[in-house]
Amino acid sequence: MPYKVVVEPRALADIQNGIDYYEQQLVGLGERFSSTIDHYLQAISQNPHYQVRYKDYRAVPTGKFPYLIVYYLDETEETAYIMAAFHTSLNPKKLPK
Repeated sequence: MPYKVVVEPRALADIQNGIDYYEQQLVGLGERFSSTIDHYLQAISQNPHYQVRYKDYRAVPTGKFPYLIVYYLDETEETAYIMAAFHTSLNPKKLPK
């Protein structure tokens, strides 16, 4: 059974910032970034047991875009809480804690 995916406000802002940035770089690239994020959110829903990166936080890389989708998995509620869409060139100390 698929897990529910809840995108927290911070992660939503990260995703929107990425869409805006890529759309400024090349028309249509923001849409491709958005589709890629949607694809990985669906993948998390179907199989949420990606690698634990820090304490209880898990992360999945987004392939061609240099982002990690960082999330917390609540097994009892069968819910993945998306905490951030983290650009991998940023300081790792900025990851959610």
